[in-house]
Amino acid sequence: MEGIQVKANYHTHTRRCMHAVGSDEDYVKSAIKSGFDVLGFSDHTPWKYESDFKANMRMPLSQFQDYYQSISSLREKYKDQIEILIGLECEYYPKYMDWLKQFLKDEKIDYILFGNHYQKTDEIHRYYGRICKDAESLNAYVEDAIAGMETGLYSYLAHPELFMRCYPKFDEACREASIHICEAAKRLHIPLEYNLAGLAYNEQMHTEEYPHHCFWEIAAEMECDAIVGVDAHDNQDLENSGRWQRAHEYLNSLHMHVLDHIEPHYFGK
Repeated sequence: MEGIQVKANYHTHTRRCMHAVGSDEDYVKSAIKSGFDVLGFSDHTPWKYESDFKANMRMPLSQFQDYYQSISSLREKYKDQIEILIGLECEYYPKYMDWLKQFLKDEKIDYILFGNHYQKTDEIHRYYGRICKDAESLNAYVEDAIAGMETGLYSYLAHPELFMRCYPKFDEACREASIHICEAAKRLHIPLEYNLAGLAYNEQMHTEEYPHHCFWEIAAEMECDAIVGVDAHDNQDLENSGRWQRAHEYLNSLHMHVLDHIEPHYFGK
């Protein structure tokens, strides 16, 4: 694959998010088997909610130490075979950002990815993959995406065109939304993720949600940086070399600058 010197995946979940399967060690073994040089775990971040809300797609705060200790142990065990990083996939929740910044420092998180899943907080159940059906909700997605990127906390924007999970058709409003996201990503030097979990869904369901070719043609035209993310929810996802290959071939066909790795923030270090 043109330009790829390091094989790295930074988008990896664990069973703690309640919608993934396989042990932490299974993911490491699959990554090694598939020739990855770097494996970053980035399970959905816990949040310290002000309410008594209990999320059903992320670990509770009480499980975080188990997550951290498990990945730390695997990092030591397999240090001669693969580099393992401890990250999180986080949203942009304005009222909780001060807490998040301190949490990242206190826990010495290596990096975080930006998964713009919910509007302001998941406590009110406004999931962008379900509510983006009109211009108003699309604009809200774009505003949160840009505001989140502007914090400088996130290593890249995961599944940037998540809105296509439910938006009826890629129209002029989607084009404008994509341009705004890509302009901000370019200005802020934030890579955009070509998401393989979404690609798998597209292929299995014979549809095109995300990744969406219209978005990526805009990203290429605007000379944004791209990175491929497995978004693994099953260790077998890391062993699908065909999907990894197809993604890179597609991005190369657009003449995009595809990053093979990121530089972790190493919060609190």
